[in-house]
Amino acid sequence: MTDLKHIRNFSIVAHIDHGKSTLADRLIQSTGTVKDRDMQAQLLDTMDIERERGITIKANTVRIEYKANDGQDYILNLIDTPGHVDFAYEVSRSMRAVEGSLLVVDAAQGVEAQTLANVYTAIEADHEIVPVLNKVDLPAADCDRVAQQIEDVIGIDASDAVRISAKTGLGIPDVLEAIVNRLPPPTGDRDAPLKALLVDSWYDQYLGVVVLVRVMDGVLRKGDKILMMEARATYNVDQVAFLKPQMEKTESIGPGEIGILTASIKQVRDTRVGDTITHDKNRAAEALPGYAPAQPVVFCGLFPVDAAEFEDLRASIDKLALNDASFSFEMETSAALGFGFRCGFLGLLHLEVIRDRLEREYDIPLITTAPSVIYHMYMRDGSVIEMHNPADMPDPTLIDHIKEPRIKATILVPDEYLGDVLKLCQDRRGIQLDLTYAGARAMVVYDLPLNEVVFDFYDRLKSVTKGYASFDYTMGDYSEDQLVKMSILVNDEPVDALSTMVHRSRAEARGKAMCEKLKELIPQHMFKIPIQAALGGRIISRETISALRKDVTAKCYGGDATRKRKLLDKQKKGKKRMREFGRVSIPQEAFISALKMDD
Repeated sequence: MTDLKHIRNFSIVAHIDHGKSTLADRLIQSTGTVKDRDMQAQLLDTMDIERERGITIKANTVRIEYKANDGQDYILNLIDTPGHVDFAYEVSRSMRAVEGSLLVVDAAQGVEAQTLANVYTAIEADHEIVPVLNKVDLPAADCDRVAQQIEDVIGIDASDAVRISAKTGLGIPDVLEAIVNRLPPPTGDRDAPLKALLVDSWYDQYLGVVVLVRVMDGVLRKGDKILMMEARATYNVDQVAFLKPQMEKTESIGPGEIGILTASIKQVRDTRVGDTITHDKNRAAEALPGYAPAQPVVFCGLFPVDAAEFEDLRASIDKLALNDASFSFEMETSAALGFGFRCGFLGLLHLEVIRDRLEREYDIPLITTAPSVIYHMYMRDGSVIEMHNPADMPDPTLIDHIKEPRIKATILVPDEYLGDVLKLCQDRRGIQLDLTYAGARAMVVYDLPLNEVVFDFYDRLKSVTKGYASFDYTMGDYSEDQLVKMSILVNDEPVDALSTMVHRSRAEARGKAMCEKLKELIPQHMFKIPIQAALGGRIISRETISALRKDVTAKCYGGDATRKRKLLDKQKKGKKRMREFGRVSIPQEAFISALKMDD
């Protein structure tokens, strides 16, 4: 049983690549939580895809035991959070389970957009924040300038920021002392009825659902009968354990502690993130506030390349949704692609990660349709329809007007690239709201249509600023605009996976670019293939892929020209018949590449 005064719960927040996971590794290593022989880089990033991309996707937890300089033994519960804007939901969930945050800032790069977003999440969760300047061993590091920038931009006192290099281990003991001395201990009543917050849950094929909990009041013991207050389900606890980061069984988890429980739960769907766990007999009077559900921002269709694999896809999407509360899906059918699912994501990186995991972990090749956002259709009869998929657009004559979602984007960029960034935002129908300076860097705030950001805005931003810009956004309101549906026809057949909503003023340029791109991406067939972009019944652009031809006149040496003519006419007839009945196979890369427009 640990005294509350000797427990510290904290998370590490930072922009992408500022060294969160490396700092977590050093804290684990320097306290001897994991033996040196078992240590590996990014220890808490357990998914293959996290290691490959070098990013954190799931927030991970570890319990560290530390003997402080004052001779006391402390328990430190650390949550390593993602830095990418698409996983901000994971960050906000983790914040609720802890009392303090280490704010890691790169001493060479300074404050970035995602640093701001994550700090504000921590401040909203009422955290004590300890600034940490990482990478002080780099030649470009300028600690005084960055400390001043933290004070100017975020408004936190950074005069006593801890200066470290997580890579070499410099300054790690100072971080541990700062956690013990500057972060508050948790509060809680051991004798009150059990009240625990369900922070996360995931599926383990041997144990069933594993539930990560933060106990607020009371004690959770092995063998207890518990009640999930929101789901109204009761379970018997099979075992409770701490994560170090391997499971270490224990008899009980007390107030202020973070641990896991298993209770033969079959589906993660039964464990809602943010639910309150209490004892079935001695119940807590009221539930904890919980979390606001994640709102999907981007929608796209996922279809199996082989229609026979639809049931396998359904099973694997079910399993994946078990581990990702922010991913939503429903069934849909498409004329060209057959049965599949309409899925909702928090952003494009989230979409890519889910798609990669489905293809890798469950071995199902997929076709992904154009990502789209939710449009509000205001009909002439006064009704309002939410449209997730451009292929479902009602008859345009029945629509009075269309509203699209907009976002408030914050971009931090070095001064020399500011012009390029402003031009990019203007090209994407952006409205400038604010432009301020933090040292030598400009902070631009834009109101942008989400539709324009969804495809490749982030890639374009990185390329025009050589990777120096950082970008973060929050959802804004819906606003009316001149939007039309652009269809793509291949061999006179509409391909609904490629229909998109575009602004009327740039429909022709977009259609032309898309047809040219598809001409490069679709391989030649035995017959010629027309590719057309259409607005309603009007064709706005066309490209033609020429047919593969066999030289049928090769064996005619000399002789009458009519012999050659006869052979060529015969070939022409065959090509025409082929074009009527032939199917055009569009490769998977074409779907994704055609949508990534280079301006």
